[in-house]
Amino acid sequence: MSHILAIDQGTSSSRVIIFDAQGRQLAAVAHEFDMRFPADGWVEQDPEVLWRTSLIAGRDALDKAGLTGADIAAIGITNQRETTLVWDRNTGKTLHPAIVWQDRRTADRCADMRADGMEQDVARRTGLVIDPYFSGSKLAWLLEQVPEAARLAERGDLCFGTVDSYLIWRLTKGGAHVTDATNASRTMLYDIREQAWSAPLLDYFGIPASVLPQVRDSAGEFGVADPEWFGAPIPILGVAGDQQAALIGQACFEPGMVKSTYGTGCFLMTNTGTEPVLSSQQLLTTIAYQLDGQATYALEGSIFSAGVAVKWLRDQLGLITEAHETEAAARRTGGDAGGVYLVPAFTGLGAPHWAPDARGLLCGMTLDTRRDHLITATLASVAYQTVELVEAIGKDGADVGRLRVDGGMVVNDWLCQFLADMIDRPVERPVNVETTALGAAVLAALGGSLVADLATAGRMWGLEQEFLPAMGPSRREQLLTGWRTAVERSLR
Repeated sequence: MSHILAIDQGTSSSRVIIFDAQGRQLAAVAHEFDMRFPADGWVEQDPEVLWRTSLIAGRDALDKAGLTGADIAAIGITNQRETTLVWDRNTGKTLHPAIVWQDRRTADRCADMRADGMEQDVARRTGLVIDPYFSGSKLAWLLEQVPEAARLAERGDLCFGTVDSYLIWRLTKGGAHVTDATNASRTMLYDIREQAWSAPLLDYFGIPASVLPQVRDSAGEFGVADPEWFGAPIPILGVAGDQQAALIGQACFEPGMVKSTYGTGCFLMTNTGTEPVLSSQQLLTTIAYQLDGQATYALEGSIFSAGVAVKWLRDQLGLITEAHETEAAARRTGGDAGGVYLVPAFTGLGAPHWAPDARGLLCGMTLDTRRDHLITATLASVAYQTVELVEAIGKDGADVGRLRVDGGMVVNDWLCQFLADMIDRPVERPVNVETTALGAAVLAALGGSLVADLATAGRMWGLEQEFLPAMGPSRREQLLTGWRTAVERSLR
């Protein structure tokens, strides 16, 4: 029983990867699903789909690896963060679709918070900026707009959770209502210094403490998955939000190490050690992981639209049929988008702008603009947004010497090279780009004492390819000037 089953429940798919004790990938299965967009800026998911696709992916991965539940020593869970669910404590029935992290329905509530002078207090307690991105305003909205949720909360029969909590509840058949410190730190309700739910913020939002999960270390006991699901009881021993899990999977265990994950969104995170660093650049201070009661902190910049912009090219515009086609398109243009810029503010702009009302902008087109230019501009937008985050982190005193990248988009060599050119720093792509799932597996291995410590776990990381900057400074600045102009237009 030296195998780890890692559940990576993401924004657009549920993926399960089975690792051996050395961190080698034995089998991987993913099941995609769609989101709902019931109003402008609203993004929802069916909780049953999140659960069902995770369960099926787990069973399929076991079959693919030729293993049974009895061969699995532990389950690790990593998840899309901030996505908010509420359910009946007695029946497990959810009361509303999951409100996804991208959802902007609480923008007015967040504006009211700023008008109430809450910004400094929220930053000091939670490390976050006031934005609809986080779970707190979403949960307050549910308590106000869903009568059954309010009634259950009054009786102490309502459970709130991010996706990790919901999956653990389902896996344990209601045996555990828990989360880990990394996910708690993304709710705008958790005091990251005191390492406890913040009573003043709960009071401000009108949220009863009874709805909240218990917060635990990122490696340790979270309950036992019922044998009905995988054929044997399996302990859940590691949990972290997806970006923190990627930081762990990238072995960024020393202060100053930086990773950037390119999935639905893009999330750049740097380890800052055992003391939280408050940003002057509207970056987020968050818990990177918590082991044996000791929190390690990080600075994070969040971009809302990266891979989802490629998905938009495919599903809404029909310019591609598969994501991998984007690399060939960029190479056909010679990496030149012909002066075209896409600002993919489909659900607002994240760091360092935090502009929930911004919307997507495509500019610079001429009669000579072709399909490949639009595709190249979409890929380039990911690199331009990363530059903004690297610059912001530098202003906060955390210099980025090199960048470790992961996620589905980084299999694209052209994107990795363009990224290195734009940030003017080496970009390192690991052997295993599924570092989010690997991070969950590392935590589960730590929780089950299959791995002695982080230093041992760090040896699971391996470099596959390094991309060195090769673009001249004048060309780089020309491209970035055009990008900054486009962003200014989208913010008007």
